[in-house]
Amino acid sequence: MQPLIVSALLCLPLFTSPVAGEWSTDTWLSSVIAEERLANGDEFGCHGYEGVATTDEHWVIEACKDYLEGQTNASRWGHSPVSFGIESSVINEELGDSLKKSSFHIVGDMVEEAPDGLLIAIRNGASLEKGVANKSKIESAEEDSLVSVHWRARIGDLRVREDNDVISWIEDQPVWLTTWAEWHYHRASGISTTTVLDGTTITIVSSPEVGFDSWMVPGTVKLEFDSTVLEVTDSQGQKIPLLTGNERKLLVGWRHVEGGIIVTQNPHSTVIVELENNTESIESTPLVTFNDFHYSITIVGHHTTNLFRWTQDFSGSELTFTWLIERPSDNVVGWKLPLFAIAMLIAVPLTIVYLLRKDQFSETRDQGR
Repeated sequence: MQPLIVSALLCLPLFTSPVAGEWSTDTWLSSVIAEERLANGDEFGCHGYEGVATTDEHWVIEACKDYLEGQTNASRWGHSPVSFGIESSVINEELGDSLKKSSFHIVGDMVEEAPDGLLIAIRNGASLEKGVANKSKIESAEEDSLVSVHWRARIGDLRVREDNDVISWIEDQPVWLTTWAEWHYHRASGISTTTVLDGTTITIVSSPEVGFDSWMVPGTVKLEFDSTVLEVTDSQGQKIPLLTGNERKLLVGWRHVEGGIIVTQNPHSTVIVELENNTESIESTPLVTFNDFHYSITIVGHHTTNLFRWTQDFSGSELTFTWLIERPSDNVVGWKLPLFAIAMLIAVPLTIVYLLRKDQFSETRDQGR
């Protein structure tokens, strides 16, 4: 009877799994914190599932999208996420097809090569981590570029310290505070704008291309002409807000610049500019950077498994983040692992006792012969 018990106990681990293979949910994504981040202009993209390599397991692409959509909007401009963090320098055709099939258009931020139809956001602004942050790298940004700064609040149980001096410095810079998708879609929206001059009336029409209309991101154009502006209205005759030039978050409006005006308008909209006098011609130029700032900045929150922990140091900051959401693994140990440990604690002594008694019985039997 004892051998059967011992065998059963020893075999028990063969039929149990040491860790429960389930995923947990970051409920902060459906809380007021997520609403505040969206109101701040932040974006929620995807980074897959914790501990799973997206480059090998393509199922996490659509799964991460469903996970995020089930809890929050991706942006104030659209519901579905369009940005995906990939930890690879090259995206092959198969991975690219999976991303595009799930309607992801932007990848980053260490990606160097990607198939047509995917836009690349590169990490070019170092990090917010203390000891790694690089102010000079941000200052040297090229005109109309998007500076993408890395941030990760935790690595395992280790909390990463942020560089508060660099954060304060960025907050004071005259730059556009934006996100991956907002920057790319704003550019596309501006390029899709057409301008028509008819006497003293300029009509500006925005018609974004298919593929860039899933989010309603405004675009900006600069109009140069020789006349005085009387008013700027939408197609319903409502006045477009007048900007000061100091706004660092994207919004609809217009303002005077040397030789003309800058207009930021919603996609699929019409803006009408009334001039005081006839002008012989106008020159329309799409602007990459909102408000014609020199460059733009976004902070990219990598492996965001807990929105509260990742955002807790920035609740009062104007910085705009691209949060790459990663569904966290269920770190709670299941009942099978403790059972396995108990089984081993019982099985090992019983096995030793059984073997010793067996040896003693064999010796006694041999002596009796």
